Order: sequence, then structure tokens, then C-alpha cells
Amino acid sequence: KGKGPQGKRITLKMAKNLIRVAFNGRRRLDLSKMGITTFPKCILELADVEELDLSRNMLRKIPNTIEKFQNLLWLDLHSNQLDELPKEIGTLQNLTFLNICNNKLTTESLPEELNLLKNLRTLNLGLNLLESVPTTLGSLKELINIGLFDNALTTIPKSVKNLPKLEKLNVERNPLRDLKEEEEHGDSIKRIETLYLVYEKDLCSSCLKMCQNERDELSKLGDMTPSSSKNLSFPLLLTPNSSAKDNQEEWRVR
Repeated sequence: KGKGPQGKRITLKMAKNLIRVAFNGRRRLDLSKMGITTFPKCILELADVEELDLSRNMLRKIPNTIEKFQNLLWLDLHSNQLDELPKEIGTLQNLTFLNICNNKLTTESLPEELNLLKNLRTLNLGLNLLESVPTTLGSLKELINIGLFDNALTTIPKSVKNLPKLEKLNVERNPLRDLKEEEEHGDSIKRIETLYLVYEKDLCSSCLKMCQNERDELSKLGDMTPSSSKNLSFPLLLTPNSSAKDNQEEWRVR
């Protein structure tokens, strides 16, 4: 007997009883949260299912016999102890959904054959140990949703960011250099999100004084800015909606 926990033993009869038919007519074999430590060989007898859920177990390895599941459209392996994937996973070319988040996968343990899954629309690699993303994932042109959150990524390849059908790319909680550089060299100008216009008579003396001071500062800034030879005009400003109605020139930005 091997060392470590043996896990729950799954029999063919048990597995057959766990097959459910989804609303879309697909047959799903749900073996999630079963305490499984090794891939049950008996389920190879059920390799014609369209969906296979082995999530939330203690699997350390997926065997190369996974290639027998040629009808799979949906494969969920999240929250296991996987530190590698077999290259045979690339033979499951009908897959549209692959979830392998919350495992122990590294960049080196991702097989190149992943780029053969040409019909893949959702790929979740979050909560692993990835330090980089294979540029070959850029060949998966059908990808709509990619999860790369909670890894050790410092950059995302352009081939992945520029995928033609990509709608969601989750890279949260990664030490991305690109994001840091954007923060450091970002726009330093403070933008106004909301502008309130009131009559001067409705302002208290302190607020009025503050507004006047700010207006004076704005005028000084305008004087310091080189002006063009042609004065700006505002032909469309016909009906002002503030106290600028009485004295528009003072409120316009020169």
C-alpha cells in the first residue's frame, strides 16, 4: 500500500448512480467532494459522458487515460492537489470549458498540448503557482473567459490579451509590472467627477470666499499659460445655467 490517505473508493455502480442529465441534455458525471485521492479507473467505462466534475477532491495526478473521454465538453478539476497535467489532455478537442484553478500547477507543468483545445471558450488557471503565461495560449481563438488570478504573474503576453473573442481576463492579485508602471506613470491630473452649479446668493460667506479664491487661482493659471493668437469663442453657449448668466466671461476658462 502507498503512503498517505487512501481516499474514498469509487465503484462503477456508484459512478453510474452519480450521472445526472443537465437541462441542455448533457450527461454529467459528478464526483466532486468525494474525498478521492486517485483517479477512479472504473469511470473509464463511462467515458461517453459530456461533462466530468472531479473538483474539490485530493487528486494529485490525472492519468493519460483521460484521452478516452473524447465526448467531453466540460471538465472541472478545480481545488485538488494537481502539480501537473498529462499531455493527453490536448486530445479532448471538443472541450469548451476547462477549470483547473486552485491546484499546484506551475508554468513548466502546463503541457504545450493545451494549445490544441481549439474550441475552448473558458479556461480557469487561477490560484496556482504560475510565474508566466505560455504565449501559445494565444492560439486558442475561441477563448472568451480566462482566469489567471492569484498567481505570481509579472506580465501577460500580448497574444493572450489580444485574443479576438476575449471578453473577460481576470488577473487580480498578481504582481504585474504592467499595472505598476501604469500606476506610477498614470495621469496626475485630478479629474472632477461631479460639478454642482449654484447662485452666488445661495452661498454662505465662507463658501463664497473659497470659490472666489479658487477662481482667482484659476485666473492666475490662465495668465501663466501661453495663449493662442486667436481668442476662443463659445458660439453654442447661449443659455447658461448658473450665475454665469450675468457675467459669463469671468466663469469661462480662458
